[in-house]
Amino acid sequence: MDGQRNDPIPTNLRLLLVLEEVARAGEPVTPTTVNETLGLPKPTIHRLFSTLVEEGFLQRDIGGRAYLPGRRLRGLAGGVLSSSRTRAARQAILTRLSTQIGETCNIAIPDGDSMTYLERVETEWPLRIQLPTGTRVPFYCTASGKMFLSTMAQRELDSYLDATELERRAPGTYTTRSDLLAAIDRTRARGYATDRGEFMKDMIAVAVPIEDQNGRLLATLSFHAPTVRIDLERALGYLPLLKDAARQLSAMVRTTGD
Repeated sequence: MDGQRNDPIPTNLRLLLVLEEVARAGEPVTPTTVNETLGLPKPTIHRLFSTLVEEGFLQRDIGGRAYLPGRRLRGLAGGVLSSSRTRAARQAILTRLSTQIGETCNIAIPDGDSMTYLERVETEWPLRIQLPTGTRVPFYCTASGKMFLSTMAQRELDSYLDATELERRAPGTYTTRSDLLAAIDRTRARGYATDRGEFMKDMIAVAVPIEDQNGRLLATLSFHAPTVRIDLERALGYLPLLKDAARQLSAMVRTTGD
């Protein structure tokens, strides 16, 4: 759409509509691309983007020309997912899943260069792995993180890998780009991610996506356990339960967004 739209957007809605378009795109966007929908004067759309960057709602992509959600917008999305109206139902799904599997179950959201644990239900076993709500963990060596990386466009994934040191966190950590990319490809092909002792020694994890109304990853659902209690082969036997719970959580997100 070239030029200005016939029905001017009220000033107090412009920032919100820009954020809506950025969120809908699901990938880095330029002011020009967003303005194809909004039809605002060129100086106005650039001023709105500048304001949103200054306030932390948007951030520049590594390439510098495009923009993606910033810290405050990601926090806003997490807050919506955590709303009290849906929390009881979400907790019920997590609690049932944790009881069925017998291990700690988590919901995590992408946050900068990490995944942040948004919600969790602890196992009743005295031996448990302490990763409380609010903990941030790297993308490259966790099941939830690799699940997120598998949904990135190749250009975004390359930019992330260019900027990330693959530090060895545990014996199973992928420390070469080729090995990590192969693991991400496997994750993309099968629709779930694993952690084979990559983040913590003697810990395994399995993660699946929670999708928004557009079928994009909004968060991940996972469980983790010490290998003295469960090995990865047995853990994968719980995938049907994990996927079913993720479908229920995705349906809640879609209903909330209607």
